Amino acid sequence: MNHYGVIMAGGSGTRFWPLSREASPKQLLNLSGNGLLVNEAVDRMATVIGKSNIFVVTSDVQAASMLTATAGRVFPRNILAEPAARNTAACIGYAAMEIVRKYGDGVMIITPSDHYIENVPVLTDVFRTALLTAEREDRLITIGLKPTFPSTGFGYIRFDPNGSGEVRQAIAFREKPDEETARAYVESGEYCWNSGMFIWKAGLILEKLRRHAPDIWRDLCAIGDAMNTPEEQEVLHEVYPRIRAISVDYAVMEPSAAEGDVLLIPADCGWNDVGSWDMMSVLHREDEHHNVLLGDVETLDTSDCVVYAGSRTVTALGVDSLVIVETPDAVLVCRKDRAQDMKQLVDLLRRKGRSDLL
Repeated sequence: MNHYGVIMAGGSGTRFWPLSREASPKQLLNLSGNGLLVNEAVDRMATVIGKSNIFVVTSDVQAASMLTATAGRVFPRNILAEPAARNTAACIGYAAMEIVRKYGDGVMIITPSDHYIENVPVLTDVFRTALLTAEREDRLITIGLKPTFPSTGFGYIRFDPNGSGEVRQAIAFREKPDEETARAYVESGEYCWNSGMFIWKAGLILEKLRRHAPDIWRDLCAIGDAMNTPEEQEVLHEVYPRIRAISVDYAVMEPSAAEGDVLLIPADCGWNDVGSWDMMSVLHREDEHHNVLLGDVETLDTSDCVVYAGSRTVTALGVDSLVIVETPDAVLVCRKDRAQDMKQLVDLLRRKGRSDLL
């Protein structure tokens, strides 16, 4: 059976503003110093999927940059551009339809483009187990991450603790909990973090969409019927923006788990979302004062700060627990404990018509 890799890379990455912008979001940044996050995701996928079968789903506005960024890694024909952001059910369904209609059914591995993985060989082994399982069984498979602390920022998946072997039965998906609930989840030993990584047959996920989200399935079929015709792009741009925006978790995974059709493979691969500036210590070593200093930065009597200098020297004196980011056209200063709220600031700029900063 054919194997395909699909990397979801259409997000706007607002929590890394002002470095990230609509045309150059988080996945197109080199936050680790080792290369662009999307290319790290492609290289991980390439440990189990052949180059010709790796696809990247991005947005129209990012497509040109994505082609340049992934040149030599991903075939240009495998860069799929969404005309509008419609969440992960549409994104994954579009990729599945592309695969089924143009290349033939097979097992898909779907991953985000912007996560950090410390232990790639462990994840590679999990991918291989998942591929073999998906070939044998017509069920949906997700990778669960062993929680290392009671996070309130991640979703959770409950699984059957009485199973044996590498593959477990998923019981339910839980949204981001409060701190007390998160602590109970971790202490129970029956929950994993939801990684947003999935493995299944392309035809199976389309069938699940037909069953649980028939409106989305009908729109995807309209797009699929135009594939390999001169009208493909016209139909895509007409139909895609009207697809209902919903995550694959809500649309498919939750009802499928309730029916016993979701399997989970726990993994301990050193995963981190690195979703905002305050998480940069995951990617970079702190100095003796617990600062992460990137670029031409000088500090005095400063601690627990993230300071990024993009084009000029940045200095900090006598401050604590701040994020300071300098780019050629903007400077950000915020409390470190507000870094998760960056979208509010970006939304404010949008309301004020500051498209030059978006």
